[in-house]
Amino acid sequence: MSQPKSLFPAVLLAGLALASPALAQDYVARIGHLESTQQSRHVLLEKVAQLVSERTDGDVEFQIFPQGQLGNQRQMNEGVQLGTLEATVAPAAFLGGFNPLVSILDIPYLIPEDAAAAAELRDGPFGQALLDSFSDKGMVAIDLWPNGKKQFTSNEPLDTLEDFAGQKFRVMDSAILIEQFNALGASAIALPFGELYTSLQTGVVDGEENPLDTITAMKFYEVQKNLVVSDHGAMEDVVLFNPMFWESLPENYQTVIRDAFAEVIPELTEHKAAAVEAALATVKEAGTNVRVADEDERARLRDVTFGPASDAYVKKTGEAGQRLLDIYTEAYNAL
Repeated sequence: MSQPKSLFPAVLLAGLALASPALAQDYVARIGHLESTQQSRHVLLEKVAQLVSERTDGDVEFQIFPQGQLGNQRQMNEGVQLGTLEATVAPAAFLGGFNPLVSILDIPYLIPEDAAAAAELRDGPFGQALLDSFSDKGMVAIDLWPNGKKQFTSNEPLDTLEDFAGQKFRVMDSAILIEQFNALGASAIALPFGELYTSLQTGVVDGEENPLDTITAMKFYEVQKNLVVSDHGAMEDVVLFNPMFWESLPENYQTVIRDAFAEVIPELTEHKAAAVEAALATVKEAGTNVRVADEDERARLRDVTFGPASDAYVKKTGEAGQRLLDIYTEAYNAL
């Protein structure tokens, strides 16, 4: 009779040992975004999810929901604020209504073209100040992800900077972008994205600005004669977490997550570059007149547009915007 009793503690310990993985703390974060499963943002989010799972021994799980499955970007932003969604990777252009300071990224040629210089700017005082500006908006911003550059297209000639004068370009509803075109002598008309193809087709506007992969995905090249590869507008994503979820994570797990998002940026940039190259080939094959702006033209374009766009930004954001712009200027000049 004594033998079964002596075995009981061993059996109990064995049972506890088997159950111990279930006792480990699990952190599950749903991350919503707008791009398709083939696009750079999603592909590299999957890579981040893998790295985070491996480095936390499965304690942290990222569930990625692409193509607006969890709502449009505004709904996902609000979900992160309210805690009904753990995280989103949002284009900065969709965040100005939540945090006006992020609209600094609308200023043309804000981000250097050189990848190393751009990374230094993102990782330095300017990038950190921009991320910190979300802290009083009910969001924790942990990184900036590069997601391409904007180009100009038009049905009118774009052979020189002077050709912009008198043309009508569609823009997002942004005072900064309106001033960018005003500085070039062009008119900027704010139109919904869904109306853009028809507006180009019918001549409501002459041209537009978008990344090359957007231009091909939306087939804007079908109704545009000319394209200038200017790389004038940075398309940056902001990685945003719900504060309560973020603060529930152990500090070492927070570090793992930050490091994973930062680590994949070179691969993200490479993936995006391949998509842009393929898009450019599609546009050329369609018979569109494609011109690549050289370094001198880009420098002149920056000289003409940067000041007026910056002034519009400060007018919109006040002292806080001026402080962020000053931090940027100091960091940019130090590159």
